[in-house]
This record gives sequence, structure tokens and C-alpha cells, in this order.
Amino acid sequence: MRKRILIADDTTFMREMLKSALDKEKYEIVGEATTGQQAVDQYKEKKPDLLILDINMPVMNGIDALTGVMEFDPNANVIMCSDQKQEPMIVLALKKGAKDFVVKPFMASDVMRALKKIFNE
Repeated sequence: MRKRILIADDTTFMREMLKSALDKEKYEIVGEATTGQQAVDQYKEKKPDLLILDINMPVMNGIDALTGVMEFDPNANVIMCSDQKQEPMIVLALKKGAKDFVVKPFMASDVMRALKKIFNE
């Protein structure tokens, strides 16, 4: 059975890159969000196996969206992404429940490595 993934990033290019990479593997994209609020709402509705969540997003940032997702599902699998190499943001995301963090720009292989680690593949 394919793992179900929700992608939340306000940049079309990043969503397309992730979809392309994940579709080649055994993952199913169940939704896309362009704001943190959409990410929380879609997570609650679709209950994916994993959420790939950008930190810098409009309406609600990724850290607040992560908090909302973790309040709804404390066992959520979330990989945070950001174009900022800010260690405090990485530490905060991990403290709030993110399972991993990938710094942009990243290669598809970086995301695959994080997914395989989370899913024990």
C-alpha cells in the first residue's frame, strides 16, 4: 500500500518538484496546500501518512501549522522544509514534533532519505 503524503509549500515550483520525485517512488500525493492554514485543514480532512511542510508560508507560518497538526494528531509524521539555514527554527520544529528537517534548496534524494527514515524503509 502506498504511503499518502500531503505537500504544503507556497511555491509552485517546490510542490511540483516534490510531486514529481514522490510520484516516481511508491508515494501517493493526497493534497497540496499553499498556506499554513490550508495545511492544517487538509491534514485534518485527509489524515495523510506524512506532511511535508514549509516553514515560510502565508496566512499561517509552518511552525504554527505544525503546532495545529500536532494538537490534532500527536503522532503525525511531519518533515519541515525551509530556505533559511536557521538552527533555532530547526530546533523549534523538532521540539514541536517534526520528525525531520530538510533545508532548501534540496535534492529529491534528501527528501527520499528523510521519508525512508521515518517509514523505516
